[in-house]
Amino acid sequence: MKIELAKTEIIHFVGIGGIGMSGLAVIMKGLGFKVQGSDISHNKNIERLKKNKIKVYIGHNKKNIQNSTILVISSAIKNSNSEVKVAKEKQLPIYKRGDMLAHVVSLLKKNVVVAGSHGKTTTTSLVSGIFANSKLDPTIINGGVLNSFNNSAKLGKSDWCILESDESDGSFIKVSPTYSIITNIDHEHMDYYKSFNSLKDLFIRFIDKTPSFGKSFICLDDKNNKEIIKKLKTKNFHTYGSDVRSQFCIKNILQKKEFSKFNIDIKLPGKKPYIIKNIKIPLLGIHNIRNATAAAAVSSSIGISSNLIKKSLKNFKGVQRRFNKIFEFKEATFFDDYAHHPTEITELLNGVRDVYKKNDIVCIFQPHRISRLKNLRKEFSLCFKKANQVILCPIYTAGEKLRLGFKYSNFAKQIIKNSKVDVVLIKNQKQLTKFVKQNIYGKKIVIGMGAGSISSWIRNLPNII
Repeated sequence: MKIELAKTEIIHFVGIGGIGMSGLAVIMKGLGFKVQGSDISHNKNIERLKKNKIKVYIGHNKKNIQNSTILVISSAIKNSNSEVKVAKEKQLPIYKRGDMLAHVVSLLKKNVVVAGSHGKTTTTSLVSGIFANSKLDPTIINGGVLNSFNNSAKLGKSDWCILESDESDGSFIKVSPTYSIITNIDHEHMDYYKSFNSLKDLFIRFIDKTPSFGKSFICLDDKNNKEIIKKLKTKNFHTYGSDVRSQFCIKNILQKKEFSKFNIDIKLPGKKPYIIKNIKIPLLGIHNIRNATAAAAVSSSIGISSNLIKKSLKNFKGVQRRFNKIFEFKEATFFDDYAHHPTEITELLNGVRDVYKKNDIVCIFQPHRISRLKNLRKEFSLCFKKANQVILCPIYTAGEKLRLGFKYSNFAKQIIKNSKVDVVLIKNQKQLTKFVKQNIYGKKIVIGMGAGSISSWIRNLPNII
């Protein structure tokens, strides 16, 4: 698909190294647009961009945009950015990622948009896997790297698009869904929304945009989802979850180290009830069973067979930074996970404890953003109950310059009190390496968790211990 606009415009992405920005850039390049970008430092996303022959400048400089005609900025980019300032002087059009994403999605005729506070990336990946195996060849724009093709984005040949939305700055409302999945709604991005009701109201507006020929799939296990269902103008949605009132109801759960197994009991208005039996996914935790159920629900609703859905879910290759095994050291097994919110940590540890009943669980936790820790301090202190030890790393500020407002050592004490767990405070990566070398051994499950630099810390450990 070639676009006339592509012949005249040069689109510059400020912050192109982010997972969402890099994915959008790849898709726009594939559609025929002239794309380039800049970021403050090199990372794996930029490596993937260069393989796609997309020009990337390291460092922000006004010279980078001298030939650009359009700017796309990530939510992390401030007005003080040198490239943004020059673009404003030149009166260039400047779009947020969410706006540009909505424009690109509008070029494709049908979509599945995955929204919610947690579980979006895995759910998007599961839907993408089923659609791809069904020979539908969708365009995929995800918030994580899919192991099946080692990228977060892929341009397909059909008019389908599978998209992970981003509610962090409210821009997800600009995408018009054909089908949508609402995983859950939690106290996230309160720095933007200011109130939880504002966040819920935007989800209501998003769901109410569903056309008559589409459908929303809402998880009934989430209490906030139940609240917004009461306020929806139309009843053009299905529900899923382990709640017995769910139309796609999870039954007969069995969890092992290698897989989770379950049934989906389906009861839809005007249709004969049926069951998809013995679904297997190579993922652990009830949260991932819900994600797979959402993927199965939307797929079956567009006519994909139960057998193909089951086969696709069983062969799911996973997403990077979602409980990925990294290495073993002195009989301990190290994993990397993106969990950075109390709800995500709780769900992850529940799943791990269900299958690793006798192992000690050690969490190497790096809080992400000062604002998140300030807003959810108590919730964080309560979420490690299924662990045996927490190695508490310094906060990854993500550029925030806020005051924490309390002693970090007191936060450690609060975790000890509320989660009944041993806590070790470390000051830097070097201290972490030393601690692991001296104290981690035996059949322990060690999980690096957070959305900042903790992933690279964990992945670098085998080289230095």
